[in-house]
Amino acid sequence: MTRTVRVELGERSYDVIVGHGTRSELAALLPRTAKRAAIVTQDGIPMTVDPGLPFEVFTIGVGEEHKSLATIERLCDGFAAAGITRNDVVIGVGGGMVTDVAGFAAASWHRGIPVVHVSTTLLGMVDAAIGGKTGVNLRAGKNLVGAFWQPAGVICDLDALATLPPREMRCGLGEMAKYHFLTGDDLLSMELVDRVARCVRIKADIVGADEREGGRRALLNYGHTLAHALEIAGDFALAHGEAVAIGLVYAAHLARVLGRIDDARVAQHYEVVGGAYELDTELPGSDPQQLLELMGRDKKALDGLTFVLDGPDGVEVVPGVDPDAALAALTIMAELR
Repeated sequence: MTRTVRVELGERSYDVIVGHGTRSELAALLPRTAKRAAIVTQDGIPMTVDPGLPFEVFTIGVGEEHKSLATIERLCDGFAAAGITRNDVVIGVGGGMVTDVAGFAAASWHRGIPVVHVSTTLLGMVDAAIGGKTGVNLRAGKNLVGAFWQPAGVICDLDALATLPPREMRCGLGEMAKYHFLTGDDLLSMELVDRVARCVRIKADIVGADEREGGRRALLNYGHTLAHALEIAGDFALAHGEAVAIGLVYAAHLARVLGRIDDARVAQHYEVVGGAYELDTELPGSDPQQLLELMGRDKKALDGLTFVLDGPDGVEVVPGVDPDAALAALTIMAELR
């Protein structure tokens, strides 16, 4: 049983194929012009692929410290040595870090060559591999350097999930919880293939309407402003999805401080994130002032502190949030530890 979700972007539209064993369909997604493939992956990725044409494998390091411009430089040097041309293709095989890096390398090499992603984590399948956001980190923050570069296709082979450590599954559940609040869907009641496909459909619809995050696409960052700050402050001891789960609860507290939602809605965030998805909702012992400063560096911060927050009309982007309110919400969570 497979599901195909179309990301509608005119001439750049592409398919996301979800199901067990779907890596066998990889060759059908590759550009017809490609004569060679550069496969970008990591050690320990539980999946190999056959693109059906000559290929060379490029292995990048594991860990956020390798999500860097230095890694992009090494990949591009490798592409040059392998003779990868503008007509060839990059294939990212791995989780969100791999697809972010592979996508940025593809966007940069010869000013842009095709890329196809084979996502091997739940987080990647429901979020990172879809939508064309690519990038790497700087010391100043996460994903501050990158490009919008849409893939030619995405494979979500659910067979890869059978080998995922529990922590990696929790990361994906953190992003799934986000979709719960964006739509109200009871995702956990669905079969896995339909659950993943539904998340892809939600993201595809948003990306199709706002490819470059000029408005509606920013809603996909619900819970992410604090999440990115927590990741950096803790030197990435928290995995991304774990941080997003805490960020969702923080966003609820902040919305309550601002009078946008009531206590019952805050409690519902705890019920969904901590109850249904069984994720940690407790704020780690971080310095609130440091977190406030890091949140101010977020890419969405175009007009002071900017958050995606729940409210009477649903989740929306809220610019110009009072730093005192943001600090008050952090204090409330810290006191609940």
